[in-house]
Amino acid sequence: MWNLSQKKILITGGTKGIGRAAVIETLKLGAEVLFTARKAEEVTSYEQELREAGFAATGVTGDIADAENRHEVVNWIREHWGVLDILVNNAGMNIRKPTLEFITEEYKKVLEVNLIAPFELSRSLHPLLVKGHHPAIINVASIAGFLDVQTGSPYAMSKAGLIQQTKNLATEWAKDGIRVNALSPWFTETPLTEALLLNETKVQDVLSRTPLKRVARPEEMAAIIAFLAMDASSYITGQNIIADGGMSATALFTRS
Repeated sequence: MWNLSQKKILITGGTKGIGRAAVIETLKLGAEVLFTARKAEEVTSYEQELREAGFAATGVTGDIADAENRHEVVNWIREHWGVLDILVNNAGMNIRKPTLEFITEEYKKVLEVNLIAPFELSRSLHPLLVKGHHPAIINVASIAGFLDVQTGSPYAMSKAGLIQQTKNLATEWAKDGIRVNALSPWFTETPLTEALLLNETKVQDVLSRTPLKRVARPEEMAAIIAFLAMDASSYITGQNIIADGGMSATALFTRS
């Protein structure tokens, strides 16, 4: 139960941050992995890096928010595997600015990538997940989905929707044997937070609210994804796993 041997896993946004760490973590645990990313050079580079490390994973280039690209991914899985055990909806994006400064195209793009794409991909892959061995969907959400952490309202809206999407699909698809869970990280060392983590004032603000007094590493989030993908977590569904170093448990600034 404590491995991913023979599991076939799709991880979107698999060349950076949490997705990148999840690819290597699941490979180490014995899974077959397909990952996606928008830039061809990043896909090729990561495939090569994994081969040099003794692992074999396949990358597909494309924007998962694009219907045609999603269709290509689904077709690849249908033709090469004929089944899917685990779907990790990790690909995401953000535009940080005050609400009144957003133009329509900007906030729609954030919602399309973070909320609509996971919904459409989950629906498209449902027939292949039903055929899987103890299938599961893992949605990478965010603390921003239920707390205001100054990430911008469209991002927060998208992650809140993803958390609720998780709960609804968990109950609706339980009859099909598909578990659905979400992971909500606090600040993690990823390209999405890189600029903010270079701001010393912002970092100190984050650490002052975090009992563990540090930001998370992508590998720590990948470990949670791997657990939720394992048969060892077979009775966990409809949950939002909060990984925040204790931040959401505090009402005041933490003790020094």
